[in-house]
Amino acid sequence: MKIAIYHNDLTKSQAIVNHLKQAIAERGLILDNQNPDVVISVGGDGTLLGAFHHYIDLPQEVRFVGLHTGHLGFYTDWLGSEVPELVDSLVHDSGQKVAYPILQMQTQHQDGSIQTYLALNEATVKQPVGTLVADICLGSQTFELFRGDGVAVSTPTGSTAYNKANGGAVLHPDLAAIQMSEIASINNRVFRTLGSPLIVPRGQTIRVKPRSDRFLITCDQLEIVAKNVVSVEFQVADKQVYFASYRHLDFWKRVQNAFIRGN
Repeated sequence: MKIAIYHNDLTKSQAIVNHLKQAIAERGLILDNQNPDVVISVGGDGTLLGAFHHYIDLPQEVRFVGLHTGHLGFYTDWLGSEVPELVDSLVHDSGQKVAYPILQMQTQHQDGSIQTYLALNEATVKQPVGTLVADICLGSQTFELFRGDGVAVSTPTGSTAYNKANGGAVLHPDLAAIQMSEIASINNRVFRTLGSPLIVPRGQTIRVKPRSDRFLITCDQLEIVAKNVVSVEFQVADKQVYFASYRHLDFWKRVQNAFIRGN
């Protein structure tokens, strides 16, 4: 088995990475950061998002493992103190995995060209200054005219992040769907949107067509210059993300740990 290690630059993370590399070598596993079978992310959930974007375009299926340098995160199952246990799981790996749906975002430009992006959590279309005015289309039909700060479109696992802060629903990842939530929409007697999150299944699209060229697009933690972009389309991607399920926590247990436990 070939293993890659992706980590942040914190001193604590580097110490854990050194311990991890030593343990991997002692157990006869192979370190390969170019074409791995398993990617270990050492850091937090943001580091794992970085690992996802770094390795998701590899032609073979890659499984991710999250090792957190602090407390357990939403995507991370292991702590820095559990390196021996994690490496033992790698030694006895039998290909076990759990799959989550991810988001495909496509930007269409004035010259007709299309750029495709993938997101593990969410993508947004925002107006940093002033009000975003945009047509929201479901499939080929215009659904509403949006006015506000922007919209966020999330995956089921990302539904607990920005989407939840916008009042969106928490979706189980067994549902191959995406969800659009409004960011500070304007609703009064003159301007009106649905005001509720929109959930669409695999095979259907949400298209955002801003009426100006002064807007910002994000894809997870990446910012994308929206130069000459006329529309942004979202749908459930054909590709999925895979996590090695040595002791992968149940989704609702993750939600409970993140938002309920301790109350």
